[in-house]
Amino acid sequence: MQEITVSLIVENVARLCQEANFDLPSDVRDALQEAADLEESSQGKRILGEIYENACIAQQERIPLCQDTGMVLVFVEIGQDVHVTGGSLTEAINAGVARGYQDGYLRKSVVADPLHRKNTGDNTPAVIYYDIVPGDQLRITVMPKGFGSENCTALGMLKPADGLDGVKRFILDAVDKAGPNPCPPVTVGIGIGGTADKALLLAKRALLRDVKSANQDPDLAALERELLEAINKLGYGPGGLGGRITALAVHIETYPTHIAGLPVAVCLNCHAARHKTWEWRGEKVE
Repeated sequence: MQEITVSLIVENVARLCQEANFDLPSDVRDALQEAADLEESSQGKRILGEIYENACIAQQERIPLCQDTGMVLVFVEIGQDVHVTGGSLTEAINAGVARGYQDGYLRKSVVADPLHRKNTGDNTPAVIYYDIVPGDQLRITVMPKGFGSENCTALGMLKPADGLDGVKRFILDAVDKAGPNPCPPVTVGIGIGGTADKALLLAKRALLRDVKSANQDPDLAALERELLEAINKLGYGPGGLGGRITALAVHIETYPTHIAGLPVAVCLNCHAARHKTWEWRGEKVE
């Protein structure tokens, strides 16, 4: 068994919140540079250069990449042999988010009630997903999700008879409808299968993949490439002002589903594809 104190979790979640908002992952920065080489629009090239420069300034000055510092999603993988001591894991994560946003001078964007709209003042609560896994490690990924892109999320409960062509049409229609609103170039996360909620979660998790990664299933990898090419033919381009590069990547995740259903979810991330991970393994306790 491994024991971890809530104080260590609070400290590291706070750090992750700030680092995620200040540091664009290296795979995304590399993809932006490659996109600038491929972009044919002079205005698109300029915008991609400005996006890259903005990321460099944010990292050097320790300031947010974007004014929308997001609602915090937290993905937790906790081993069956890990014991959290000194309090609640959920409360510790939210305390870490609050500390990170307050100490980092990050914008607080969360309201306590979706109808009455009073700000909570510390960007909590986070949206937390738990996976209990074998072993004695703890892995926490923090993903600040801006709502310019989140508001473009689409869910389709397709009929099995719609087939692959129907899936492709739904995805392309969703990205086309989003247009410039999610601040392209975007990363497109797609979830296919499961139930409505599972498909949406698959699409959100797909955004955590390395930009250049491909699905291990060769058929799905080919579909990712096909959809990326089709999306980039839509012409929205960097900043939505026209060009070749509307998306940096398309990532698909699937799950078994019911014989009567074909759920498809599309979740977009803006160019500020922010996420940071902390992995912990402590000393064994007898």
